[in-house]
Amino acid sequence: HIVRQELAPGDRLGTEQELATEFGVSRPTLREALRLLAGSHLVRASRGPGGGIFVASTPNEGMSRSLSDSIATMLETESVSLHELVEARIYMEVPLAGLAAQNADEQTALDLEAAIADAEGNHPASDEFRLADSRFHRTIATTAGNELLSAFTSWTLDVLQPSLIRKIGGTIDGDAILQQHREILRAIRRGQSAGAQRAMRRHLEYVSERV
Repeated sequence: HIVRQELAPGDRLGTEQELATEFGVSRPTLREALRLLAGSHLVRASRGPGGGIFVASTPNEGMSRSLSDSIATMLETESVSLHELVEARIYMEVPLAGLAAQNADEQTALDLEAAIADAEGNHPASDEFRLADSRFHRTIATTAGNELLSAFTSWTLDVLQPSLIRKIGGTIDGDAILQQHREILRAIRRGQSAGAQRAMRRHLEYVSERV
């Protein structure tokens, strides 16, 4: 229903009674459905005047958050390592960079330039650098046009970036990272799919070596 109606985060779905009537189910059945959807970060309930059930995130965003929670637990319990997460990024983001080079327009290049600019002058272990770095990679994943791989990339960034900063933030050369980003941007701007893949692989292998 959320997808079909093209609802966005913050949109009101209705009250429990209104939704039970609309879908022709009992309120206990509806509450169970809402509980499952809330657990997937798709809906949230609000009480009081103007309250009701609201869209919390899109299905893709909800899936990404659920995956992030699961991977964070795996990381905390050491059932997956930082090295494995970086390796997963290589398998996903190298081909995504190639797709982004095929699909990119001038706005893509401007967004990537802005992310690089926002990171400049900040220490690699700072939140400012980390957030700008994540935005650079999310822009590429979104431009690639594969929603599933974009969601997977999002959860690796959500979980991996803060953990990476804690682990190797002091050993990263921020200037080297930004130069690698510029090489990726250059290939994407020129529509060079193979070149973008090579630049992304060099970048992530540098991160892997630091880990």
